Order: sequence, then C-alpha cells, then structure tokens
Amino acid sequence: MTVPSAVPARNRGGRWIEEWDPEDETFWREKGARIARRNLLLSVLCEHIGFSVWTLWSVMVLFMGPEYGLTPADKFLLTSVVTLVGAVVRVPYTYAVAVFGGRNWTIVSACLLLVPTVAAFVVMEPGTSFTTFLLVGLLAGVGGGNFASSMTNINAFFPLRRKGWALGLNAGGGNLGVPVIQLVALAIIGAHGGPRVLLGVYIPLVLLAAALAAVHMDNIASVRNDTGAARDAAKDAHTWIMAFLYTGTFGSFIGYGFAFGQVLQSEFGRTPLQAAGVTFVGPLLGSLIRPVGGRLADRYGGARITLWNFVAMAGATGAVVAASVQRSLPLFTAAFIALFVLTGLGNGSTYKMIPGIFQAKAVARGLRGEEASSYGRRLSGASMGLIGAVGALGGVGINLALRQSFLTRGSGTGAFVAFLAFYGLCFAVTWAVYLRGTAPRSRTVAAAEPQPGPAYAEV
Repeated sequence: MTVPSAVPARNRGGRWIEEWDPEDETFWREKGARIARRNLLLSVLCEHIGFSVWTLWSVMVLFMGPEYGLTPADKFLLTSVVTLVGAVVRVPYTYAVAVFGGRNWTIVSACLLLVPTVAAFVVMEPGTSFTTFLLVGLLAGVGGGNFASSMTNINAFFPLRRKGWALGLNAGGGNLGVPVIQLVALAIIGAHGGPRVLLGVYIPLVLLAAALAAVHMDNIASVRNDTGAARDAAKDAHTWIMAFLYTGTFGSFIGYGFAFGQVLQSEFGRTPLQAAGVTFVGPLLGSLIRPVGGRLADRYGGARITLWNFVAMAGATGAVVAASVQRSLPLFTAAFIALFVLTGLGNGSTYKMIPGIFQAKAVARGLRGEEASSYGRRLSGASMGLIGAVGALGGVGINLALRQSFLTRGSGTGAFVAFLAFYGLCFAVTWAVYLRGTAPRSRTVAAAEPQPGPAYAEV
C-alpha cells in the first residue's frame, strides 16, 4: 500500500513534497491546485516531445524514396517495430515514477530521447541497410514510454473529481506530438529536402524540456515503490478489460498515426508532400479533443461515452471501407479524419474510467475517505502502465494488419474490415461489463463514475 515516506525532504535531494492530499478541498484550494497545474504543464511538454520522437519514423518513411531501397511492406514493418518497443517500455516507465520520483524520472526519460534522435541523425542517408534502420527505429520506442510515466505521475497530483480533465489534458497535449512532428516535417523537409534538418531541430528541444523539468517539477514522497500494487493490478480482471478497450481507442490512434500517410501513398498514389500535407489533420484533431472526452466522462460517466464512441468508430470505419473499395480519396480522407477524432474522444473517456473503477473497489472493501483515495490511487496508478502498454500494442496490430493486407490484396480494405469487427467487439465488452444491469461487477464499478450533479450513481 502507498504510505507516506519517512525520509526527510532535506536528505533526499531534489524537489520532494512530503504531504500531499488533493482530496482535501481546503488543501487543494490553498496549495495543491497551483502545484498540480505547474507539474501538469511541464509533464505535457516532456510527454509531447516524447510522442514526437516516438512517431518520428511515421514521417521519415514518407520521405524515404526509391534511393533508400525500401518497399511499402518494409516501411510498415519498420513502423510496427517502433510502435512495439514504445508499447513494451511503458510498463517499466510506469513503475519508474515510484522508484525515482515523478520529477526525477521525467528528467531521465527526457534525456533518453537524445539517443534515438542522434542515432537517426547519423544513419539517415541512402545506402544504409534496412537492418540498421530497424535497430535505430527500436531506439525511438523509448519516446512511447514517456506517456506511461507521465500519466502515472499526474494521476497522483489530482483529486478524483478532476482526474478526467487532468489526465485528458496531459495525454492530449502529449498526443499532439504526433501531428506536430508531421507539420514540422512538412515545413522543414519540404523546404530543405533533408530529414536530418528535422532531427537537428529536436535535439535542443529535448535538452530544454529536461532542464525545465529539473527546475520546476516536484516529486511526491508518498508515491513509493510498491511491487504489491503492480502484482495486485495485474491480478485484477478490470486491468485487462480496460487494456482491451484502450487497444480500441489509443491503439487505433497511434496505429493510424503511423499508417495514414503510408496508406495514402500506397493506395492512392500520393507524393510524400501530398501525404504529409493531410496526415497531420487527423492526429491534431484527435489530440485536441481528448480532454473533451475526459470532461464528458467526468459529467456523464466514462462507460457511457466509451460505449457510444465505439458505435461511432465502427460507422467511420465502415465509411473508410467503402471509400477504399470505391477508390474515393475525398471520402477516404474525411472518414479517416473522423476516425481520428473519435479515437481521441475514446482515449479520454477510457482513461477516466480507470481511477473510478479502483475507487469503487475501495468503497466495496469498506474503505472511506483518504484511505479509499489512497487505495484507488495505488491500484489505478499501477494499472495505467499495463493498460497503456497493451493499448499501444494495438498500434502494432494495425500496422501489421495493413502490411499483410497490402501484400495479399494490394489495398488496406481487408485490414479495415477486421478493424470494424474489432470495434463491434469493444462495444459488446463495454456494455456487458460496465453498463448491463445484470453484469456481476457493473454496479460496483459504476458507482464510482461521476454523474451529473454532486452524487455518484450507477451507470
């Protein structure tokens, strides 16, 4: 269980907060809100740059022409590998917050972004082997881990009643790294014709983010290493149910973020600049709307928003399938952008569900007040790494499915049909577990979901 640290702040080094109780409204109003918002702002910055480094190769492959000797299948494999590593490292990144402190790990994780950036700068030239590109792409995966540590850290700073908005803003600001890297690439590579200039821009940004985190962020002393929390979260069925649902939302967001431009090139014959000029729109809107998904979940309940969001995602995917069959570029682009927007909404609503679920479990165990809040923070923080990692693996599945679809059918239609079926399954799971009145756990979990007005009610 998470307990206050007995180590005095003066003996720790760095910026440590010994007493932290965001559920106390007086504490929150007089002191907590200001500190939490400052840490949130800098967390967004560092996570944003992490996302940009992680998705660097989604842009680079668009500008790697015939002189690089890579086939479309090679490019999908490369982006799949980058996505895979970003998913896997989310697990240790989550628990690093408890080991080193949120501020301290933010500094370390920001500095680690220099490794893939510098490595890509060195090898980015025609004649480099595909194996070398794969190995360097593996390094870029560390940028995906920043999300998990950032969300775990910010989860500890905010009270339950504000988590949906705070986590949505934190994640949405980080997700913006996807369209920003695409926009910057469009401007820089389009003007100068070389990916290395883009990489040179991000190296000083990484150093700036690490410096700002060192000066202005804080560690919370009560968030200590707790291997029991990780074990308990892994044993809880809701961790894996939410991981499955998050695969449908965030897995789609990051998978499409890597794949959209390649599909436009391979299926519709777009040039690198034409593809890059469109691909940023979907991730941009999906990132901006993620806090809205969290806010809607705060008000109406995360399960309700998530359920109907999967319905809308299935509808948008159906339009993508129709456009792919008809080879209609305008319809395909519009439907794909709508799909990005819906993944952003779903990202916000699903992540809001996590702390509510574990708060409800605390209440079901007879815990009250700060004891219940501490239990909820402990398990929700531990589960976020697993949920985020499994969710990001959905991006791997999307890129591999599209790769296979292009190899066997010459288009992405087959993969999109499979995605449509998957969203239907996500809808069924959300309804059966969290909304159906006879579901075994639905009442306990739903009781923690904020509804309109001051009271909590069943979803």
